[in-house]
Amino acid sequence: MRLLHTMLRVGNLQRSIDFYTQVMGMQLLRTTDRPEQQYSLAFVGYGSNPEHAELELTYNYGVEQYEMGTAYGHIAIEVPDAYAACERIRAHGGQVTREAGPVKGGHTVIAFVTDPDGYKIELIERKPA
Repeated sequence: MRLLHTMLRVGNLQRSIDFYTQVMGMQLLRTTDRPEQQYSLAFVGYGSNPEHAELELTYNYGVEQYEMGTAYGHIAIEVPDAYAACERIRAHGGQVTREAGPVKGGHTVIAFVTDPDGYKIELIERKPA
């Protein structure tokens, strides 16, 4: 078994595509529109299956906002430099909600950003070997 994708329901598909491609540096991999079923999909990622897991952005016609609830945590993305990633994300209009720095009680450098729908994304610094 392996992880294929994670689906996020979004209130504005183009806004989310723009965020994940322009702010987070992902690629738009493919889209599907299902007017009869009243939804549209966009798959984004740093590469496509099978080498990379993807994010499936789902827009249900007429739904502009979702409640996060208390079960959702975050998506984690590896970055070579969390400080530089925060600067780049902020420069592209992204919202950094926890500045880069060591995790509480540890040494791993992390940061958090939030997408336009309120989903949290953790940046975990891993230096290239």
